[in-house]
Amino acid sequence: MSIRIAPDENQPYASIEIPLERPLPDYDLEQLEQPTPRDVDVVLVSQGFRDLIDDARGVLMEILAHPPHQANSPEHASLDFTHSAPLPLDLVQLTGAICPGDDEVYRPGIWIVLRDTHAPSGRAMSAGTQSRIAKIAAEFAKRLNLND
Repeated sequence: MSIRIAPDENQPYASIEIPLERPLPDYDLEQLEQPTPRDVDVVLVSQGFRDLIDDARGVLMEILAHPPHQANSPEHASLDFTHSAPLPLDLVQLTGAICPGDDEVYRPGIWIVLRDTHAPSGRAMSAGTQSRIAKIAAEFAKRLNLND
């Protein structure tokens, strides 16, 4: 699976693109490779894809609330049992995407945008935050069975 993560250069945002590379029969998503982006649009508006996005939102919010453990992460430095502090990453966008593939084939995918709530505006994310996002994306794909 080719998960693409692209952090913004001058803002504390990162986008994650996860192309669907195998059928998901639980969502009636069987024929994923399409010859044109317009054909992918039909998949993106299907009930099965909308159900996938609904489930994806729940899974992602759970992961953001309880991220995979990362050694030396500042979020693990002190425990906050009051949950009064904001989550370190904020979900900005979760939607379908048209992902170009090899040989002029297009497939549906999931597009996620996260914001680092602890980073100042006008500055890029830290390397540690980018590493944390990579772990979150991998865990997200694993929980939704998007991996081969």
